[in-house]
Amino acid sequence: MIHVSNLSVFFGGIALFNQINFRLSKGDRVGLIGKNGAGKSTLLKILSGELTNFEGDLSYPKNTKIGILKQDIDFDEGCTVLEEAYKAFEEIKNLEKQIDDINHSLQTREDYESDAYQELIVQLTELQQQLQMIGGYSYQGTAERVLKGLGFKENEFSKLTNEFSGGWRMRIELAKLLLQNNDIMLLDEPTNHLDIESIIWLEGFLKNYPGCVVIVSHDEMFLDQVTNRTIELSLGRIYDYPKSFSDFKLIRTEIREQQLAAQKNQEKEIAQTEKLIEKFRAKASKASMAQSLIKKLDKVERIEVDQEDNAQMNLKFEVSHQPGKVVFLSESISKRFGKHTVFSDVAFEIERSDKIAFVGQNGQGKSTLAKILVGEHDYQGELSVGHNVQIGYFAQNQAEYLDLNKTVLDTMIDAADAKSRPRVRDILGSFLFRGEEVEKYVKVLSGGERNRLALAKLLLTPFNVLIMDEPTNHLDIQSKEVLKRALNNFDGTLIVVSHDRKFLQGLANTVYEFREGKVKEFLGDIDAYLKEREFENMRAVESEQKKNQKSNQQTKQSTNQLSFEQQKKQKSLANQLSKVESKINSTENEIEKLDQQLLKQPELASDAEFFSKYEANQQKLDELMKKWEDIELQLSDG
Repeated sequence: MIHVSNLSVFFGGIALFNQINFRLSKGDRVGLIGKNGAGKSTLLKILSGELTNFEGDLSYPKNTKIGILKQDIDFDEGCTVLEEAYKAFEEIKNLEKQIDDINHSLQTREDYESDAYQELIVQLTELQQQLQMIGGYSYQGTAERVLKGLGFKENEFSKLTNEFSGGWRMRIELAKLLLQNNDIMLLDEPTNHLDIESIIWLEGFLKNYPGCVVIVSHDEMFLDQVTNRTIELSLGRIYDYPKSFSDFKLIRTEIREQQLAAQKNQEKEIAQTEKLIEKFRAKASKASMAQSLIKKLDKVERIEVDQEDNAQMNLKFEVSHQPGKVVFLSESISKRFGKHTVFSDVAFEIERSDKIAFVGQNGQGKSTLAKILVGEHDYQGELSVGHNVQIGYFAQNQAEYLDLNKTVLDTMIDAADAKSRPRVRDILGSFLFRGEEVEKYVKVLSGGERNRLALAKLLLTPFNVLIMDEPTNHLDIQSKEVLKRALNNFDGTLIVVSHDRKFLQGLANTVYEFREGKVKEFLGDIDAYLKEREFENMRAVESEQKKNQKSNQQTKQSTNQLSFEQQKKQKSLANQLSKVESKINSTENEIEKLDQQLLKQPELASDAEFFSKYEANQQKLDELMKKWEDIELQLSDG
């Protein structure tokens, strides 16, 4: 679908990547990985056609549809959530407008027998057929399903988009992209603003996506669930393997170990050859042999070992001093914004050295409770903070509080006190801001670099309780691993709000789930929580099944009270209904196959034989549905 050849990008004479080559094909689900600043977002912009300042060739078939989800978006004001989502169906909306225009024209004309009037009828029929073929009569339902999958509630569909936060707007943009049926979909950090449930839904959607997907993400579990290929950008080169992220890491490690072993053996052989050359040079009778060895040595192709970018943060959270045993105690807390209740009657006891994860859908109050604990929100109820508690807080949008017009160094110096100011450069160095990099202005830093700077600021003040709200957003995989190790080694109390399952694994020993205005405590790690939630969902299914069984039993009891002739008729109708339902399923499957065939071969839209077959199946389905309704009515009438 896309062929990239000898692609190079230079910034200030320095190569971001140099002479890279790869192909993207239908069915590829590519995880594009690399450290912050490696060029991942730049490569996505090149693939989408947004960025043209590069060297090399980029080719793809004519009419290839490419969609991209970027980290920065612009919205038109005044649209509802549904209206914004419907913008994904541009072709359908254009057809609807043409159909409306023709219908309006037909209503105002009276020359029913004229050729022009008949021509309008023909045009209308063709447009309606085309609309049906591309799903024009079902797109509203499809849009609603995708929005619900991404966490929107039905009563939010009619709200204006400007009523939502940036994270929720990003979800709307993601929904639009998923609905567009592009040939190639480019996703830059799609999980950054999603909760765990929405991420799991998105995983299922992308696994079944028929086109090509390229995903920039630092969420390892998401990559493992979705991708079947990994491309790493590192030090200007790419490493491309048809494997998911975890398998790719193992292969890269094995290959590098093999390269190191082969290089070591080769260096040993070269050293031995050079000794012989020196030995033979001294003797006239061996001079020709020395020259032969020199020529042989010149022809040796030196084995190169893949370079690794091993630069990483050096992070350690020190406990200021030991607090009392109980850090936070609440018998009942409630929080309302106007008439909206975020949560109510929340009771908890958090003790020294507890490691707690706040999880749940966005908007359920995770960040709100975190802000209550640090004193940024008022609340209703009783909350007591323990003896000698000192809180360190990393807000979800912490990087947004940085002054864009300050340098990295000035940002730290201005935030430091007399005690921590002498340590500023050491702290910055441990967060990879070294040498001249400390003179960079904040406005030129990437999202990951700003997050690192915000983390560095956190170390300027002492604490024994650490509350972190989405700390991994924009951090690359290596930086996340460093942060996780530091948090595991932190002896104080930790409360972390995160949707990153891999990050939470082995980090938290207690999970607080925020759902429908309540907070429920689960003792155990994130894996135990997810497993229990799955069991809870199964119990909900079983409950529904029991309800259906009870309904069936009541129907059976009612049937036993009928006369023999009535029972015979009911049985016959039931058999007819079963057969009709089977035919309906079969016909719907046939229509679905035709729809998929049309998606793969759009030119079939003008094929009379194909369209005739499609129409016949659609008509058959309409007839079967009518028959099904008639039988159902007869059954219900007894």
